[in-house]
Amino acid sequence: MPAHFTPTSRFRLGIGRSDITPPVGIYHRFWGAAKHDRATGVHRPLLATVLIIEPYESGSAHEHTVMVALDHCILRPPELAELTAVVCQLTGEDASQLTITFSHTHSGGNLCKDRVDLPGGELIVPYLESLPEKIAAAYHEARATLQTAILTYGATTCDMARQRDFWDEQQDRYVCGFNPQGQCDQTLVVARATDEQGGTLATIVNYACHPTTLAWENTLISPDYIGALRETVEQATAAPCLFLLSPCGDVGPRDGFVGDPAVADRNGRQVGYAALSVLQSLPAAAHDFHYIGPVLSGATLGAWEYRPHSANRAAETARFQHRRWQVPLSYLNGLPTAAIVEAELNALIAQESQARKSGDDTEAHELRVLAERKRRLLERIAPLPPGEHYPYTVEMVKLGDAIWIAIEGEPYNLLQQELRQSFPHTPLIITVLANGARASYLPRQEDYNKALYQTEIALLAPGALETLMQAIANQITEWTGREA
Repeated sequence: MPAHFTPTSRFRLGIGRSDITPPVGIYHRFWGAAKHDRATGVHRPLLATVLIIEPYESGSAHEHTVMVALDHCILRPPELAELTAVVCQLTGEDASQLTITFSHTHSGGNLCKDRVDLPGGELIVPYLESLPEKIAAAYHEARATLQTAILTYGATTCDMARQRDFWDEQQDRYVCGFNPQGQCDQTLVVARATDEQGGTLATIVNYACHPTTLAWENTLISPDYIGALRETVEQATAAPCLFLLSPCGDVGPRDGFVGDPAVADRNGRQVGYAALSVLQSLPAAAHDFHYIGPVLSGATLGAWEYRPHSANRAAETARFQHRRWQVPLSYLNGLPTAAIVEAELNALIAQESQARKSGDDTEAHELRVLAERKRRLLERIAPLPPGEHYPYTVEMVKLGDAIWIAIEGEPYNLLQQELRQSFPHTPLIITVLANGARASYLPRQEDYNKALYQTEIALLAPGALETLMQAIANQITEWTGREA
């Protein structure tokens, strides 16, 4: 008889959490247009959430993966490498099993050590030194709670996120902001983790939207919309909610770039309510919907019922496969050297200083913005590996019916659009900024001839996104037997 299968993963799961809110007064400025440097307060706490995933049946000691989700925008390669090394020492994990992801809030504090001489910069190093122990505490909590779990997947759409490559006709230029005519994948994927008795252990929410509700006018430490999202889900489920950001290089909140934390909370509740609607639609864990036959009534009705998984079906949902590999992607032609960028940055800093001495605050502010752009360019260029190709890391885990994908940098939303259209029957949890943002943005090939913010700071050549999509699709096909 026909059956409708509920996407399911069966494995061992542990989850732990720590508060990682930086101190008030830390260097906070992430926006060129910002006029403040130090954080003046806290909107909502920042969190570190650790998720440990192991096969349902014990196997190799290395057959597991650990995901560390941090409420920060990014860490530059030097800071991230130091953090990873110390976390591995404290947890006993190998770096090959560890994936550090970022919620990408732009209001968490700018933790680059190159900024220690700026106001609030004296707090950066002490904060970074305290972070590994907090992550390790969350890890050990996750280890202590490790148990059999069943993940049940569902999806809906949420229109809080919008395409953000907007053509300003009056200014005859592209700006990074809400595009009323733009299209993006607004899919919201939700996974409910339950124990064998049906109790909720955690909720995973996967959504594509830049956490840029709060911008240059905001002076508070904040997880942006993700804080209210988590609160909304956790109040209803009494279990931790883990947010994973999916490809949103060209996607942001419709109502964004503001200074009012209430707007961030409103955006978060919108996504949270959408996630709760998905949870209400999910059946009991490890049950599929089976057709049981016709029922004669005023009309001949078709009757269905939920039935628990058979032994064979349970074994299918417990399959565990893990792969991490590198896809070589070509660098963009004409990238400047770090030495050239550093010289240009020093010149702008000197010009800004001179403008301030002359009392020209307007010119000084403009030069400060230009210097900030140049400083960020230097931070992107300096750590790039030598050679003609960038070694782009992809990590994938097949958990029963679903596939989890972790990729670095900030790919355009097209990546998830294409993969989800090509594999509609396979739930895909896709998270970006995995182990860093060194690869920067990956725009669509046709966008490289547009004067977009994302193409202006891209480091990889046109076609990199499409090459990456094909590599991931090939792996999904190999695992599922379904052609893209």
